[in-house]
Amino acid sequence: MNIDLILIFQAIILGIIEGLTEFLPVSSTAHLLLASDLLNFTAISNNLFEIFIQLGAIFAIVFLYRQKIADICLKPLEKKNQKFILNIIIAFLPAAIIGFFAHDFIKSELFSNKVISIALILGGMIMIFIEKQKISSKFDSLDNLPLKICLLIGFFQALAMIPGVSRSGATIIGALILGLNRKNAAEFSFFLAIPTIFAASIYDLYQNWHFLNFDNSILLIIGFLSAFFSAILVIKWFINFISNHNFIIFGYYRILAGILVILFLI
Repeated sequence: MNIDLILIFQAIILGIIEGLTEFLPVSSTAHLLLASDLLNFTAISNNLFEIFIQLGAIFAIVFLYRQKIADICLKPLEKKNQKFILNIIIAFLPAAIIGFFAHDFIKSELFSNKVISIALILGGMIMIFIEKQKISSKFDSLDNLPLKICLLIGFFQALAMIPGVSRSGATIIGALILGLNRKNAAEFSFFLAIPTIFAASIYDLYQNWHFLNFDNSILLIIGFLSAFFSAILVIKWFINFISNHNFIIFGYYRILAGILVILFLI
């Protein structure tokens, strides 16, 4: 099977972009849409490639937190593990329900450069404003979060169905507002990403399974692996970063990115 080296290069670049941006508060969807447009990547029909690179990023979370995930799976009857699982399920519900009923509308009406630019700029402004407020932490562990807090975090995550908002950004900022410290807010966002993105990917894969074929399998694997390894690097760096810094720099980055989208892509 002959594959154009340019397509391989594009697949690697897009996979790296997914891995770099999925867990940062900058919107991976926005970056992927814009990068795909700039690279003119049309080798794989529909959003099948996006599904595979998102799965690559999610498997990075599973790999890095494999010890905690294994503990939960092997000891599901422990109260601490049961509470943690329930917290994730409750936080997952808003995105699952809204996504199921609004999936087609979101895909057809909201995936535009105009929506992305607005979401990037507004999200950046909100991020800067929130970070300049003095918000105290109320919860020192993910295991003792009230279900009400988990549900509210889930609604923050659901906002990220609008391309450009950022799933991790909305979830982390929402968690900070609700009283989680930075490290716990980021880690809760990471764990919540597992069922959220996995479910969305499976649903999209079910709708696009007929696009799967042997000819595009190599590009899908390349994208998956590049997203997996780049996400591992980002997650490790991000956890260290947020221990000593706020997200204001990401807010300014979002505003700049949104302005660039308006100037050059609208």
